[in-house]
Amino acid sequence: MSTLHDGWTVRVAGGGDVPPEIAGRTVPAAVPGCVHTDLMAAGLIGDPYLDAAEQDLAWMHRVDWRFARPLRLEPAAPDERVDLVLAGVDTVATVRLGDAVLGRTANMHRGYRFDVRALADGQERELVVDVASATTYAEGERDRLGARPNAYPTPFNYVRKMACSFGWDWGPDLRTAGLWKPVTLHRWRVARLAEVRPLVGVEPDGTGVVELLVEVERSGLAAAGALELRAEVAGVVARAVVPAGADRAALVVRVPDAPLWWPAGYGDQPLSDVVVTLLDGDVLDRWTSRVGFRTVELRTDDDEHGTAFVLVVNGRPVFVKGANWIPDDHFVSRITRERLAARFDQALGANLNLLRVWGGGIYESDDFYDLADERGLLVWQDFLLACAAYPEEEPLAGELAAEARENVVRLMPHPSLVVWNGGNENVWGHEDWGWKAELGGLTWGGGYAHELLRDVVAQTDPTRPYCDNSPYSPRRAPDEVHPNDPDHGSHHQWEVWNRVDWTEYRSEVPRFCSEFGFQGPPTWRTLSESVHAADGGPIEDAPDPKNDPVWLVHQKAEDGNGKLDRGMAPHVGVPQRFVDWHWAAQLVQARAVRYALEHYRSWWPRTAGAIVWQLNDCWPVTSWAAVDGAGRPKPLWSALRKAFAPRLLTVVERDGATCVAAVNDTDEPWVGDLRVRRETLGGRLVAEESVAVAVDPRQVHVHVVRAAVAGWDDPVTEVLVATMGDDVAVHPGAEDVRLALDPDPAEYAVERTATGYRLRVQARSLVRDLVVHADRIDPDAVVSDALVTLPAGATATLEVTCRELDDPAVLLAAPVLRTANDLQAARVGDVAAAAAGT
Repeated sequence: MSTLHDGWTVRVAGGGDVPPEIAGRTVPAAVPGCVHTDLMAAGLIGDPYLDAAEQDLAWMHRVDWRFARPLRLEPAAPDERVDLVLAGVDTVATVRLGDAVLGRTANMHRGYRFDVRALADGQERELVVDVASATTYAEGERDRLGARPNAYPTPFNYVRKMACSFGWDWGPDLRTAGLWKPVTLHRWRVARLAEVRPLVGVEPDGTGVVELLVEVERSGLAAAGALELRAEVAGVVARAVVPAGADRAALVVRVPDAPLWWPAGYGDQPLSDVVVTLLDGDVLDRWTSRVGFRTVELRTDDDEHGTAFVLVVNGRPVFVKGANWIPDDHFVSRITRERLAARFDQALGANLNLLRVWGGGIYESDDFYDLADERGLLVWQDFLLACAAYPEEEPLAGELAAEARENVVRLMPHPSLVVWNGGNENVWGHEDWGWKAELGGLTWGGGYAHELLRDVVAQTDPTRPYCDNSPYSPRRAPDEVHPNDPDHGSHHQWEVWNRVDWTEYRSEVPRFCSEFGFQGPPTWRTLSESVHAADGGPIEDAPDPKNDPVWLVHQKAEDGNGKLDRGMAPHVGVPQRFVDWHWAAQLVQARAVRYALEHYRSWWPRTAGAIVWQLNDCWPVTSWAAVDGAGRPKPLWSALRKAFAPRLLTVVERDGATCVAAVNDTDEPWVGDLRVRRETLGGRLVAEESVAVAVDPRQVHVHVVRAAVAGWDDPVTEVLVATMGDDVAVHPGAEDVRLALDPDPAEYAVERTATGYRLRVQARSLVRDLVVHADRIDPDAVVSDALVTLPAGATATLEVTCRELDDPAVLLAAPVLRTANDLQAARVGDVAAAAAGT
C-alpha cells in the first residue's frame, strides 16, 4: 500500500456563520488530522484548550468542509485491482474522484474501501472528501426518528461519531471533522487477504492453539482458481487450500508447551509472531500480527452474596485494579505511540492491571493494544454507546453492526483484550433516569446491548466474554434485579460525588465496581499554563477564581465546585484562599478514591475489582482524572499507587469492630508480625498489640484489633498505627477539621544530587499527606513519592528530579511542599481573618 497523506487542503464548503478571514481561505490539511488542527497550524484560530477559546469556536459545529488533493492513478495492469482505502473519516462525508462519486460515509469508527480501477488511466483528477456537519446530520436524524433522551443536550446518539466530541462533563465541545486515520492506495492482483481471525486458546496439556479463519477477496479480473494459505506461529507451520471459486478457509496451528501470557503482576507477557501468507505460486498478500497464549473467562455465578463478577485469566481469578480510559487528546489524530507509552507507564506505575476503554470515546489505535499486550495491561473494551438512548433503526443499526464486527476482528489478536462490553450506562439509564416516559414506544438500544453486540462477539470471537452493559446484573431482567444493584455483577457508584459524602463508599460491598471517582483540579503548572482569569491575569488573582467565567469553561461538571466544597467541608474544611483550595481539592480527591479502593480490596474475593473513573484527561480541566491533560500526575495518581500496591495494610471496620486488613496480591505468602499501636500525634504510646500473621498468596487476612487498643481516649489527639514489615497504615481518631494537627510537624533537609535534589523528612508529630508540588518550580519535574504520611519519629526520603534551582529551599515550604497539616493552619487563619473582618 502507498499512503496518500501529502498535498491535501481544506476549505469551507458551506453552512455555519464562518468568520470572514476563514470563509475564503484554502489551507494545507494534515492527513491524518482534523480541521481544528489545520486551522491552528494556519494561524486562523487559537488553541481551543486555552482559556475560553473553546467557546469562540462554536461556529464550527455547523460548517461543511472540503478536503481535497490532486491524484493521478497510473493505468492498472490487466489483472490488477486498484482500491482507495480510507481508514477513518470523521464523519459524514461524500468521497469523489473527479466527477465520479465513490461513496458516502457516516461512521467515524470504521474504514471504507473503494474500487477505483476504472479511474486508473494516468489522468490527474481531484480527490475530494466533502465532510458535512455532523451536528446538522444528527439533528436531521433526530427529527426523522424521534427525539430520545441522553445525558447532554446534543444529538451525539444519532451519528456514529465519538460521543465526547460533542462535549462531556470533563471534555470540550469541539465536534471535529476530517480524515483522522490514514488514506492509502492499494494495488493488488488475483486475491487479497480480506480478513484473518485468530482464535487463540490453550489446551489442558499446555498446547497453544491458534485457529486462523481466513476470508479472501478475489479481484474478479482473473480465474477464481485454487489458492494456497501458509501460516506460521512460533516456528510451527500449517497449510491450507482455498478451493477454486471459494473465498474462505481455516488453518490450525498447534504450539507445544506454549508460553503463557499473564496480566501485569501475575507473570510475563510472551508474544508470538503470526504470519499468514496467500499464494498462487507467487506471494499475493501477507498478514502479520502477534498473539499471546492465554485463556479468559468472566465468572458470574450466583452465590450467597448475589451474583459474582470475577475475571479469570489462565484459570486464576484476578482482582482487577483498573482505571477508565478516555481518548488522551480530544484531537485524536494527535495521539502518538510515544504518548500512549507514557500513559501506560503511568498506569503500571500506579499498580494498575486493567484499562477500560469507555464507550463515549473511540476504538483505540493498534498502538494502544500493542502496548497493552507488551506491558500486561488488561483491556476491557466498551462498544461505543454511552449515556443515551440510541435508535435501533437504519442506518444506525447497520452502521453499528459493521463497526462492531470490523473492530472485533481487528482486535482479536491482542491477548490484553479480555472483555467486550455492550455500552456505558444505557441499560441503567433506561431503567432509572426517566427515559421510559420520554421514549414512549421508541427504540432505545436494548436490542444492541442484549442481542446485536452479543451476537457479533459470539459469532466472530467466541474466545472472549461479553457483558451487556456497565453497570449490569447478569441474567436478570431490570424488573427482577436493578441493573446497578451492587450485589449483582458490575456496579457504578455515583451517589458519592453527586449526593453523599465519600465515607459512604464503605456502606456497600459491590461485587465489582466498574465506575466511581471524585473530582480534583489539574496540577498547578497545567492550570497556570492553560487557564487564566477573564482579565488575562493569573486565575488565583481573580476576584472569585472558582466562579471566574474562564475557570468555569474548564469545570464542566454540574455544580462541580459546590460538590468539591461539600466533599472538603467535613474533612479538611473549605479554604478561602484559592491556592489552599486547589491543594485541598486535590487532597480530598486522592483521599476519597483511596478510601474506596482500600475498602474494596479488603473484601476480595467477594469484591473482585475496582475501575476508577478515570486515568487520563483529554485537555486541561478539573476532572476525575489521576493524570491531567498535560500528562502530569495529580496526587490521586499516588493514591492509586498506594491503594493498589501488591501488599496493603488498611484499617477497616467489620461488624462495628476496628480491624486491620492485610491484602496480599502476590504469589508468595506474606508472613510477619502485625503490630498495632495507639499513640498520640506526638508519638507517645498509649496502647499496643502484636500478633503473628500469615496471609496466603492472593488472599486477605482481617485482624480484629483489641478494644483496649482500638478505643480512643481522646480521638482528637490520637492515631492508630499498624505496621507489618515495611508496610504501614495510619488511622487518625478524627477528621482533620477536629484533629489537633501540628502545623509545623517535621524537620526538613535538602541536598543536591546528580538528577535534582534529595529531600529528607523527619516527623516530630504526625505528618499527613505530604506532597511536593515540584511542577511549580520545573514543568518537567518528577517526585519519587507523594501523599507521604509519617507517624511521629518516622522518616522519609524523596527524590526530586528537576533542573538546578537558584534556591533549593523553595522545595521546603508552601506552595511547593504541602501537607494536610498546613491546611488546618490555613483554616485557622481563615477563621481569624473572618473574625477580624467582622
